[in-house]
Amino acid sequence: MTGTIEKPLLRASTLSPWPAWSDEKLLLSYREKREQRVFEELVRRYEKELYSYLRHYLGNPEMAEDVFQQTFFQVHLKCDQFEPGRKVRPWLYAIATNQAIDAQRRNRRHRIDSLDRVRRNTTGGGEENLGAEVTDTPEENGPAAQAESAEQQELLRRAVDALPSLCREAVLLVYFQGLKYREAAEVLDVPIGTVKSRLHTAMQKLTESLTHVNPPK
Repeated sequence: MTGTIEKPLLRASTLSPWPAWSDEKLLLSYREKREQRVFEELVRRYEKELYSYLRHYLGNPEMAEDVFQQTFFQVHLKCDQFEPGRKVRPWLYAIATNQAIDAQRRNRRHRIDSLDRVRRNTTGGGEENLGAEVTDTPEENGPAAQAESAEQQELLRRAVDALPSLCREAVLLVYFQGLKYREAAEVLDVPIGTVKSRLHTAMQKLTESLTHVNPPK
């Protein structure tokens, strides 16, 4: 239909990888010709690491999958805005981060609306129903036989999740995703010094948190 925009199919190519072009050449080629196979190669290169980042950021695999899809739809829509000479990776992470923030806002509004409906509609056992509405994730404590390394990973994940959002973003980008300071600075649209400062603050808070949970013997 004239005037409509169709989403490109988000699936990694099952064929041999696209010729060894740089990410930048791939995106500029897609911007010019809109070839599906070029887009698929870009998805293939980033699907694992970007989904991993979004899952850490959002703490929810379903939301991460939705945001991953929306991120590449935005790449499709905004590829004309990509400037030659830029790096694709930080540009892509910036889009993903913005989409994740938007998803969190939408989810927060949904939760508030749900709680309002519970308050209006429940009588008598309302507190029990309200608790069921808020607790929408299974208990995260593992079995007694859980390996110590897995327990430590869980403690670290919780400690990272508890960080202030600005510090948490820097930790996820640099330590979990391996972005360089300048790339993280581009994603977050802040100076490199600010990224380093947030990481320093984050490391202090993580050390305090993990020491409190698991004090030295």
